[in-house]
Amino acid sequence: MDNVNFTPKDILQKEFRQKMRGYDQTDVDSFLDDIIKDYETFQTELNEKDQQIAQLTAENNQLKAKANVAAQQPQAQPTPGVQAQPSVGEPGTSDVTTMDILKRLSNLEQHVFGDGTQN
Repeated sequence: MDNVNFTPKDILQKEFRQKMRGYDQTDVDSFLDDIIKDYETFQTELNEKDQQIAQLTAENNQLKAKANVAAQQPQAQPTPGVQAQPSVGEPGTSDVTTMDILKRLSNLEQHVFGDGTQN
C-alpha cells in the first residue's frame, strides 16, 4: 500500500481554507466522514486478506514439503506380470490419490519405455 496518498487519519485532520463563496463545510465534512469509513473498511478487508494469504501460503508450503517427502520415499516395485490386489479391510486401500496414480503411471512408463536416455 505504498501508493496510497491518504490514511483515514490524514483525511480526518485535513483543514481547508475558507473563502467567501466556498462549499458548505457541513457537506464537505459529511462526505469526508464517509470516505474515512470506506478507507477503514478497505484497510480491514486488506488486513484480513493478507492473513488469509499468509495462512494459505503456509498450508501450501506444508503440503509441498509432504509431497516432496512422499516422493523421495522408496516405493516397492511390483514383480513384472503380477498385479497386487489389496485385501478387503486393509488399511489405506481407499486413500488412492491423484498423486499416487500419477506416480504409478510414471513408474509404468519408465518400465515399458525405459528412462529415455538411450542414444
